Amino acid sequence: MPVASRQSPARARLLPLALSLLLSTSLALTPDQSLRAEAIGDNLRCPICTGEPITQSTNDISREMLRDVREQVAAGRSDAEIYSYFAARYGNFVLLDPPKDGVGMLLWGAPLAALGAGGLVLWRFLRRKPTAAAAATPEAEGDTFDPYLAEVQRQTRRKEGA
Repeated sequence: MPVASRQSPARARLLPLALSLLLSTSLALTPDQSLRAEAIGDNLRCPICTGEPITQSTNDISREMLRDVREQVAAGRSDAEIYSYFAARYGNFVLLDPPKDGVGMLLWGAPLAALGAGGLVLWRFLRRKPTAAAAATPEAEGDTFDPYLAEVQRQTRRKEGA
């Protein structure tokens, strides 16, 4: 009997180790799930890094987020559920491709509207017909008299003739 009592503490120490090993192997993903987790991770921004996806960041938070993504993919959650989980936890900032609705739609549409308005202004400017004042050249205006121009022309003729 003393041998059995000595083995039970050893078994008690091995039990948590075996359970943790069993739980860690449950996160083993199929190749398709692994690719899906990578794709989702590529669309999630590291909350600390500037514009870097969690798959490329070496930050501890990014590693934890990527582990959460892998767990949720293994649990069978959809992409939308995973994105909404991270958006609820960290805000829409964490999404590299934020949803295009509400105020976000205004942010997506404003540059396109400005580009269209600028193109319309340019098109109207280039299609504008020249006005009568802009079309008339000084040579065509023979009836107006400019005393200074006449004096310059007279002095030029004298120098050419002399």
